[in-house]
Amino acid sequence: MPEKPSVLFVCVHNAGRSQMAAGFLRHLGGDRVEVRSAGSVPGDQVNPVAVEAMKDVGIDIADQTPQVLTTEAVQASDVVITMGCGDACPVFPGKRHLDWALDDPAGQGIDAVRPIRDDIEQRIRALLTELLPEGR
Repeated sequence: MPEKPSVLFVCVHNAGRSQMAAGFLRHLGGDRVEVRSAGSVPGDQVNPVAVEAMKDVGIDIADQTPQVLTTEAVQASDVVITMGCGDACPVFPGKRHLDWALDDPAGQGIDAVRPIRDDIEQRIRALLTELLPEGR
């Protein structure tokens, strides 16, 4: 793993799961990790319920904008994480690919989104222990 690992989160609309994951990684990893998120068919805005759920834990993702998935983003990332949505990502040798099976928060109320958020947080914490060995 390079000095500053980079992670790309991918879900179809880049409006919920991938934005929450990126928000947690930015918050918990700080400037020790490069964070990207994208979608194959990006939405117009980040899911307002995902924004609300993240505000509950002190993380503001309201200023984020869904981005389109590009081959360049995959190439520039050390770890590519799809969010259980069957998104097809270009595969490049040397890249670590993970698929996190997560429920889609789209169309869900806050009470359904909070457990998804909490699942993402636990996965991000585990990922950070792999990416940033003690002392980095």
